[in-house]
Amino acid sequence: MPKTSWDTASKTRSEAFDGRQDKLEGGYFVSIEKHIADFDLSPYFKGLPGDACTCEHWGYVLAGTVIYKTPNGDETFKAGDAFYVAPGHTHVLTKGGEMVEFSKSAEHDVVGEVVIKNMQAAGEEVEKGWMPDR
Repeated sequence: MPKTSWDTASKTRSEAFDGRQDKLEGGYFVSIEKHIADFDLSPYFKGLPGDACTCEHWGYVLAGTVIYKTPNGDETFKAGDAFYVAPGHTHVLTKGGEMVEFSKSAEHDVVGEVVIKNMQAAGEEVEKGWMPDR
């Protein structure tokens, strides 16, 4: 049975995000996240269809709040909420937010590559342990 944890997964970190990510058997990507600062990731989805994330996400909020901007308005999830977010959203980090999120690996790789390139182009320093170098 595949598994990962905060201690064993690859580290991805920026000024606003501390996360551990891993790919699990069966084609799924898991992200265990701690949000260090309030940060709107919307500009970093530029270049994807609709300038939005094209992944589905399933998750659970461990602490604080997690916000997704969707075409139907903001979706805010709080500690204790399990959630699903459809493609076509962007993400807002809120300081103190913590969550575990699952996505399909193939879809997440495409989105993650664009987001990280956009962050680096904007001068953000990003450690990206889980992304393949291409």
